[in-house]
Amino acid sequence: MIVGLIVACEAGFWILLAAGLAVRYLLGRRRLGAALLLAEPLLEVVLFAVTAVDLRNGAEPGWEHGLAALYIGFTVAYGHSTVRWLDGHAAHRLGGAPRPPKPPRYGLARARHEGRLWLRTLLASAVALALLQAAIWYVGGGAGTDPLRAWQAAVLRILVIHGLIALTYLVFPKKGPKTPEAVPGAASPEGEPPAEESPAEASPAGEGTGSLSARRPAPTARHRSPCSPSGRE
Repeated sequence: MIVGLIVACEAGFWILLAAGLAVRYLLGRRRLGAALLLAEPLLEVVLFAVTAVDLRNGAEPGWEHGLAALYIGFTVAYGHSTVRWLDGHAAHRLGGAPRPPKPPRYGLARARHEGRLWLRTLLASAVALALLQAAIWYVGGGAGTDPLRAWQAAVLRILVIHGLIALTYLVFPKKGPKTPEAVPGAASPEGEPPAEESPAEASPAGEGTGSLSARRPAPTARHRSPCSPSGRE
């Protein structure tokens, strides 16, 4: 029953999300759409209540109860950001709003982004661990709670693995693509041929200013004969 309820809650999450966005942007009823989006946490409340009632009625704690706790924790931590991300894209495609900015990909900005995601995983893990521990205390401990303790260990492993992955972006920041330097005579990135040099640029220093008078040779002085007193030949 718990597994079927988890599947129903997941399906209900996406149904309410799609209905809320459609009512908000296609029908133009923003308040009703917001109300549908805000109703999604009720699904987690229902799942939590049914899980608690199932344990109170004497059900043996199993992996499905641990999965329910993990699902509630994940929804608490990531549900709002998922709704906000999809709402931004729906507003862009259906409402004419600007395109939502993409997350950073390189450098310390990417490391900070991954760190914020890990903080959400930390919140999800804290919620799941608290629910699992509450279920252990509620049942009364003993060997029957081993599946719940196994889920606690799994949650801690997920938290540590995600933390190590996020740390690699800080220790080894991802570098962006390098822009090619301009090389004389090299083709441009768009495949255009290199620009030809002008005559003024191709000539040596002191020559070729681009005008005809600058390229005309200077007149040389006429040689005077030492034999003629006037210097005429």
